[in-house]
Amino acid sequence: MCGRYLFQPNDLPEMQKINQLALENGYQFKTGEIFPTDHAALIIAGSNQVQVVSMAWGFPGFKAKQTLINARAETVLEKPIFADAFQQYRCVYPTTGFFEWTADKEKTYFNYRKETSALYIAGFYDFFNGEAKSILLTTAANPSVAAIHDRMPLILKKSQIKRWIYDLDFAESLLHGQMPELTSQGI
Repeated sequence: MCGRYLFQPNDLPEMQKINQLALENGYQFKTGEIFPTDHAALIIAGSNQVQVVSMAWGFPGFKAKQTLINARAETVLEKPIFADAFQQYRCVYPTTGFFEWTADKEKTYFNYRKETSALYIAGFYDFFNGEAKSILLTTAANPSVAAIHDRMPLILKKSQIKRWIYDLDFAESLLHGQMPELTSQGI
């Protein structure tokens, strides 16, 4: 599961660009540590190229005040609440890392390396009462995350973003892909 992630746009030029594109288009969103239900910067399909927007993280759940923040990559196409949205409205969460918690409730930060770097998480969105809301995809944890948690976000390379968003066959093929090795730091 992924319950929090970081979006620190001032740390990296590519994150600064994503931040600036969203702001120039009038979007308001949170930076720093992103929590479920926060409005976050997202990369989605535009008419000719990808665009950066903002939307709330989390689908309405099945109970009052419940929020679904993750969907399992292995079963996303089988779940009626997710299947159509995945097929039509894929997005990417630009991040500078994500967090998981140990069984002892210790917070652990994950990224490609110890220094801050861009890490892109696959997701999709849908509309609820006219408002777009997003959800991110998780998959079985690889060895670099498994000691902390049995799930991890579905991570995309920067070079895969456009294909993830525009090419359904490609997106479906990534649902069962190998995740990159990551480094971790206790917080």
